[in-house]
Amino acid sequence: MDKVPVILNPSAHSEKGKDAAAEIRAMSDRIELIETGDIVEVKKIARDVAQRGGRVLAAAGGDGTINAVISSLAGSETALGIFPTGTMNLFARELELPRKSLQACWKVIEEGVSRKVDLFSFGQVDLFGMEHGIFVQVAGVGLDARIIEKTTWERKKKFGKFGYLMTALSVTGQEAPRVRVFPEGHEPLEGAFVLIGNGSLYGPAFRLFRHAANDDGLLEILVFDSQSRVDVIRYLTAFTLGKMEKARGVSYVQAPSLRVESDSGVPVEADGEFAGYTPVEFFAFKDKLNVIVPAAQEC
Repeated sequence: MDKVPVILNPSAHSEKGKDAAAEIRAMSDRIELIETGDIVEVKKIARDVAQRGGRVLAAAGGDGTINAVISSLAGSETALGIFPTGTMNLFARELELPRKSLQACWKVIEEGVSRKVDLFSFGQVDLFGMEHGIFVQVAGVGLDARIIEKTTWERKKKFGKFGYLMTALSVTGQEAPRVRVFPEGHEPLEGAFVLIGNGSLYGPAFRLFRHAANDDGLLEILVFDSQSRVDVIRYLTAFTLGKMEKARGVSYVQAPSLRVESDSGVPVEADGEFAGYTPVEFFAFKDKLNVIVPAAQEC
């Protein structure tokens, strides 16, 4: 049978990365393990596999590594398999992949059941035109993007996902520029920060976007009026009660695209990675992603 290339981001100097590499390499002689932390090389490898008609390409890493592979595979018949070895692994959770057993993930890849999911682009306009990126799970403008921007690599390495919480405690409550949101087909909205979901999960694994489906061509958009500590706690309370969309100070719409503007640059994140500043547009990418999922999800 064909070899299955597996791109692994080894997280340089990380024992966890070394252990994952050894475990994946020992699973099967069908696995062709390629270790690289260079995002440009990751994209080139994925593009080469897609262009030569490879049936499967697997990626081992977190959401950043997965995102780097996606744009090169979008629109091709090459299916993406995932070993969730990163810090957050939100997309893997959305797909209900096994997260505590790399061997179980390999079994999912070997079974080869795939489905198509939506991809969305984000574009930022500057003096040089519009620069595009792609996301598959979530995006944000304002508070959560600021937390990602301010969380250092050293803090993430030392504290993992709790590093983001530490930053959040210091950022939440700071005065924020107002953002203006223009969802397609809806009246303009205004607030302190925006969360945007293609999938349903956000953060560690909160089902924040309760009506989201990553194959319906729509984004769920939540615009929050304030990022004061009191209001953020109130939003969290509404979420736990299942009433986020109806909470005071929260505007909720679904739309295929949106534009976000502000008087001063506000940070943007896509799939957990810092992605620049406003103004920014989010819109459907022309191609879908073929991704390997557990057999129960076949469609």
